[in-house]
Order: sequence, then structure tokens, then C-alpha cells
Amino acid sequence: MPPPLDLDTVSLVYPLVAAFGVVCSVRNPAQMIAIRSDLGLLKLLFLLLVASGTVAAQSAPESNLPKPGVKEVQTPFASLKPSATIKVGGTANWVLITDDAVWVASTKSCAVHRIDPATNRIVATVPVSGDACSGLASGFGSIWVPLCGKKPELVRIDEAKNTIIATTPIPPAGPEGGITASDDSVWIITDKNGTLNRIDPSTNSARQKISIPPGSYNPIFSKGIVWITGAESSVLTAVDAITGKVLESVPVGPKPRFLTSGGGSVWTLNQGDGTVSRIDETSRKVIATIQVGIPGAGGDIGYGADSVWASVFDVPLTLIDATTNKVVRQWVGKGGDSLRYGFGSIWITDYKKGLLSRFPAEEVLNH
Repeated sequence: MPPPLDLDTVSLVYPLVAAFGVVCSVRNPAQMIAIRSDLGLLKLLFLLLVASGTVAAQSAPESNLPKPGVKEVQTPFASLKPSATIKVGGTANWVLITDDAVWVASTKSCAVHRIDPATNRIVATVPVSGDACSGLASGFGSIWVPLCGKKPELVRIDEAKNTIIATTPIPPAGPEGGITASDDSVWIITDKNGTLNRIDPSTNSARQKISIPPGSYNPIFSKGIVWITGAESSVLTAVDAITGKVLESVPVGPKPRFLTSGGGSVWTLNQGDGTVSRIDETSRKVIATIQVGIPGAGGDIGYGADSVWASVFDVPLTLIDATTNKVVRQWVGKGGDSLRYGFGSIWITDYKKGLLSRFPAEEVLNH
């Protein structure tokens, strides 16, 4: 995922960004002609905003941090050969694996695409009104898609019909957040203050609001617990998925953002120093801190084949052995940003080129 922007900033500059063709809701030809005619003025306004400090990435000082990685296990990313590469849009972001499909979001135009893993082809494209900026989740026969833009909201896609069946005014806290589904609810953080919304899928409305540490953005559900990373407090918070009670906030590495679960643990990718923290799900204690060397904004982490997989720009893939907590291999080069494991493969986006590539896990593990 690319470096995040502050939600207030997104709302302020959204009309300007639309002029550059990023926003997907501008489809009227007359609108586009008018926008292009004012392009010079809009560019000037945008530059003035940048110069004044109004437009700023949430982690701007870190977005260009060097990523030394783990030199002794590095190899060129180009040496990995995908079994399929799929063009999805101007950008490619947020991969989701379901029982029979791979889902990925795009801009230019903004949409969520369904890919058949048997054929590696897009079998459905669902247009959405804004950037799918804060993850994808599957639950209750639906794909849940938080949108950023002029009107941040949450969209629900019927997984069987590949059509939008509900839109609710529950916004994500901002780009680079997340969403997850438990046995009876959908969970999303809606503001910087740490308001965790528990959504009832029968009504598409919040049934409970829970206060967690401010600056928390990314939840996952695992074994009865909703886990949320606190990027600004450097903690991992555990919430009981039945009662909504906050159980504990565990100190982890600096600025944790993305997270995954597997092997009896929750794993956080820490943007502050590029480490991965491993937290035992039972004791809720950090049991390993893995030096991965990929600090900075953006990225993703996933679990599969007894391994942890991480991706950031310029280091598109890192393989961590979950039995030894060691980085086994690291591929460097252009590409990367978001990934998931599924259907015996690693699915990795090249965000900037709008591509999703499939790499058979067996070949990657034996590379």
C-alpha cells in the first residue's frame, strides 16, 4: 500500500487530485473538459498547498527511508518468474483471498476486480465511487470496501452477484487503514481518536463503538480476538470479538501498521524501523523481533505455507521462516506493495504499474 495521507488533507485536496485523473467519480466528459481547461491553475494551487505544508504524507519523513534489508539473503526480484501477471488499472492495491477468488482494488478507474484463480482472468469488475483506500474484507457473503474521497463511506459487494448491495456512511479513518470480519460483525476504525466501529451485517450499521489507543488503524480477526495496530502508540491492542471489551495493549516495534496472523501468532510490520514483531496469541507477549530492514511508509504482510511474507516498494518480497523467525530470502527491485497467500501462490501487486502477479509458492520457497 502506498504511503498514507491524512484524512483531512485528502478531503481538502481531493478536487485537485481529481483534476489529475486519479479520482474515479469524475466520468462526465463535460466535467473532464472543464477540469483540463483549469489544469494549470489547479497545479499551481496544489503546489502552493504543498509549499505551505497543507499537503503532507502521514509518514512523509519515512517514506524515502533507505531499505537496507538483509544483504546476505538478497537476490533480484526479476529472477522470480510469475505464472501470471494481470493488469487491473492505473494502480493495484489491497489483495484479498476468498474461497474461490482473488480480489484486488484499482484506480483509474476506481474498481474492485474479481479474479478466477483457475484461469488467472478477471471475471468481474465492480466500479466504486472512490479510492478503495483501507483494505478489503470478506464476510457474510460480501466483500467490504472502505472508500476515501469527497464522501468517505463503506461499500458492500454481494460476492455471488458481484454488485454493490449497500453503501453506508461509515468512513475509514484514512488511507492505509484496514477492515476485518469476525463471526458476527465487521470491524473498522473510523477516526484518528481510535474509535473502533463494530458493524452489524444484518443492518449495515454500527452496533457498538469501542475506544482504543488513538492513532490505531488496522484490524484483523483471529481466534476470537480483534487485533489492532496502533501506529502512533506502537502497540498491538486485543479486543474480545464477543463482548467488545479491550483486553490489552501490547508494546511492539515502532509504528506498527500492517499485520497478519498464523502459526499461533500475530505478526506486525513496523514502519518505524522495518522490523517484524511476533506476538503469541495465547500469552499476548512479544516472542520475537525479526530484523527485516524495510522501514518506511506503505507495504504489507501476510501468512501462508508456514511462512511470513512481507512487501514494500523496492523490496517487493521478503520470506520469513515462521519456525525459526529468520529471514530466509529477500527479493529486491522494482514493484511490490501489497500481497496475500492463497491457492498455493503468492499474489503481489506492482502498485505503480497497476499489476497483480502470481508466483507459485513452491517455486518461491525453492528459489
